[in-house]
Amino acid sequence: MSRSLFFTAFVGASLLSLGLAARGEDFDDQQEKAVKAAAQKAAPAIVQIDTQGGTDIIKQGPMGGVIRKGAGPTSGLIIGTDGWIISSAFNFANKPQNIFVEVPGAKEKYVAKVIATDQTRMLTLLKIEATGLPVAVAAPKSEIKVGHTAIALGRTLAGNADQPPSISVGIISATGRIWGKALQTDAKVSPVNYGGPLVDLQGRVQGVLVPASPRGEGETVGLEWYDSGIGFAIPLEDINFVFERLKQGKDLKKGLLGIQVQNPDIYGVPSTIGTVAKDSPADKAGIKPGDVIIAIDGHPVNNQAQVLHQLGTRYEGDKVTVKIKRGNEEKTFADVVLSGTVVAYKTAFLGILPMRDDPEASVEVRYVYADSPADKAKIKAGDRIMKFAIGDGAMQELTGGRDHLQNVVAGQSPDTSMKFEVLHKADGKTETVTVKLAEVPETVPEKLAALATLEQALAPRKKPGAPTPPEKKEKKDDKDPGDEKKVETGLLKRTNDSKDHEYWVYVPRKYDPNVAHALVIWLHPVGKGKEKDIEGFTDDWSDYCNENHMILLCPKAENDTGWIPAEADFVQDAAKKVIGQYTIDKRRVVTHGMGMGGQAALYMGFNNRDLVRAVVTTGSVLNGQAKEKVANQPLAFYIHAGGKDPLAKSILDTKNKLAEQKFPVIYSETEKAGHQYFDADTFEEVIRWIDSLDQI
Repeated sequence: MSRSLFFTAFVGASLLSLGLAARGEDFDDQQEKAVKAAAQKAAPAIVQIDTQGGTDIIKQGPMGGVIRKGAGPTSGLIIGTDGWIISSAFNFANKPQNIFVEVPGAKEKYVAKVIATDQTRMLTLLKIEATGLPVAVAAPKSEIKVGHTAIALGRTLAGNADQPPSISVGIISATGRIWGKALQTDAKVSPVNYGGPLVDLQGRVQGVLVPASPRGEGETVGLEWYDSGIGFAIPLEDINFVFERLKQGKDLKKGLLGIQVQNPDIYGVPSTIGTVAKDSPADKAGIKPGDVIIAIDGHPVNNQAQVLHQLGTRYEGDKVTVKIKRGNEEKTFADVVLSGTVVAYKTAFLGILPMRDDPEASVEVRYVYADSPADKAKIKAGDRIMKFAIGDGAMQELTGGRDHLQNVVAGQSPDTSMKFEVLHKADGKTETVTVKLAEVPETVPEKLAALATLEQALAPRKKPGAPTPPEKKEKKDDKDPGDEKKVETGLLKRTNDSKDHEYWVYVPRKYDPNVAHALVIWLHPVGKGKEKDIEGFTDDWSDYCNENHMILLCPKAENDTGWIPAEADFVQDAAKKVIGQYTIDKRRVVTHGMGMGGQAALYMGFNNRDLVRAVVTTGSVLNGQAKEKVANQPLAFYIHAGGKDPLAKSILDTKNKLAEQKFPVIYSETEKAGHQYFDADTFEEVIRWIDSLDQI
């Protein structure tokens, strides 16, 4: 390029740059004007909501925190000219006695009535006696795109509703979130503007702001994400679609098919059905365990996450068409009517404990519960269960040992008839026995066989019918000392990868990697996370750990005020590190705590089901309702109270809430104790209970 041309280009580029800078200032001004204009256009349909009465504390935080009713007003959106207002169900979670609504331009506040709640999208419809109200205009869902401007509005300031709404500007960061139900935005969303609208630059309402989470449902689920850059809004187009149904005064419930999948991995494997709830829509349609869902309403699905997306937006009473693959055959079930509830059933029970760390495909019986179905069928300790059949079905080989048999039995309901092919130890003969499964007992065995393991945890799984190779005798002197990896034992202090959390691990001195150990995760009470506290706790447990093959994990809460939900991830990561270093029996991973530590243990039990299989608490209360059971993710509870503990009645209520959801639960009360840790007898019973968690 010649110098003259280069100079001309340089000057032109400089002038262009100056022009862009000027335009940038103009753009900022124009954007500010556009945002204010959009807010002004939407403002007449945004109301201010005040509540009176109800509880100050909505619920105790699951890991020690407290969710309190906000002191200021909240927001709502007019969706019907004759007094219909939609808002977030969170705003009424404290069950207020009175609800007042202030409409822009109105001289007096209106008294509002709750008409109905959408329990899956967590929205509440209110009614005031008014006419001629301005109605929010919905932005069509088809026009809402990732990257579009999103403006979060709310009536957050006390005073009259004629003031401009609060404004937070962001973008639409995702659509179809929360299993297809919500828009995601990075605009500031928090309790002060829940119930307010998310609008576009034209002032059209994209959605109504709510707390939400893909991990659960309820009025307060997702609250912990407020002001985090992750906010959610339910599209107004979807709200308008069910408006007439809400006006009828009946709550809208989530549509349920009544199935649970075999594998907790919702992304990596096909959606193979593990259990079908009795009398559920799936059961009535003829869908069976073992079927693989391959399409919903004509939309192909390759995993459980895609199934959740297809069913996540549906309500009770909606119809769906389900296509499944059964063996080499494909079947279609049309017009399956979804239900709003699925009856919970207690866990089915054969009545045995399996021998652990057994590489055989079959299951050796370690212990038989008295008067159980197995006992009545004359199954004895030392016998091997080789095959099984459900009802009149064909016999099937056990291919995965203990875990395979546990999954099969847990997938049935009590009173199910099953057949088992049993190889008796006494005479070496094979017999087929028929049993009717029972319910898991609410008692702990008084004495268990000391021998619990064959000490072959690291041996590869054998195929069914494969001959057992002769035992190879090896002299200890012939072993190379370098053959075995040395592992750390005793009480070990560690930090997580980011160095912002501490935890301790207690490993028995006689640790053997060929024996799968139980993992007990101790979540300490408030103010009891110091090193001396951990040393005292592990001293109490050390003998039991050595005798019963148990490892302790003792994480420390960041603050002395107690555990917070965000720390569950740190605890889970620490547990996974322990599982990666030591041989852990994943059927006996237990969270344990006292007081608020017990609340944290309950929280992790419900919210970390891919890890936790049991929860032990003492002096702890479950606030709110117990979550539902999940197939192939067994969860059992041991709930202890002191008879003189002021919380004793509430702790018993915790046991009842768990029992209502049909979880296996043991309740123990030490009559003369207060708010204190276990006595010796309770301690020993807890150890036996942990030892029996892999019961079938």
